[in-house]
Amino acid sequence: MEDENIALNSVLGLELNRVFFAVRETANKQKIIELARKVLESERAGLPDSASPDGPAR
Repeated sequence: MEDENIALNSVLGLELNRVFFAVRETANKQKIIELARKVLESERAGLPDSASPDGPAR
């Protein structure tokens, strides 16, 4: 199951990257970044021992 999640996240990351570079307007790129950040933060909140971007894991 973990391998499937890693593969899915890789594919989603590649698609997000493709969309990001296809968008020309800076404001729309900022919206993409904000959405991706919210998704990542919500996923990290569900992981008990995940490292935060502000420092090492607890």
